[in-house]
Amino acid sequence: MSLRDRLDDELKAAMRSNDAVRKDSLRMVLAAVQKAEKEGKHTLADDEMLGVLTKELKTRNESVETFRAGGRQDLVEKEEAAIAVVSEFMPQPLTPAELQALVEQAIAETGAATPREMGKVMGWLSPRTRGRADGKAVSQLVTQLLTARAAGS
Repeated sequence: MSLRDRLDDELKAAMRSNDAVRKDSLRMVLAAVQKAEKEGKHTLADDEMLGVLTKELKTRNESVETFRAGGRQDLVEKEEAAIAVVSEFMPQPLTPAELQALVEQAIAETGAATPREMGKVMGWLSPRTRGRADGKAVSQLVTQLLTARAAGS
């Protein structure tokens, strides 16, 4: 079953059970997916949909921080509930050890030896880590390992 089908089925179930938070969260995600499809002029594959979900989660997390700073606990709770719903559709996150192994494999596969070749490594890693690891953390680890490799040569 595709991610799109799962989202649609869950939306229908939320509507039947009158779960307003879940229904609103799923509608928000599906609207973002439809927008991305319209902009790209093609139906999104599951990995592309994960990119949209990741972006939605990031937006929601930023909103939580803003609402906390503004003292709006009611909105914080609403956003956290939405985050919980969207997170159900995300793949299992990579552990630090798994991420380390994947980055080392990417460096070996691409033959990168210096931080200047980070683009090759990130290009190899990107589809394998999408939705499973924070891009910033991945790029920091790649930079760290390539710098160590360049210094060791």
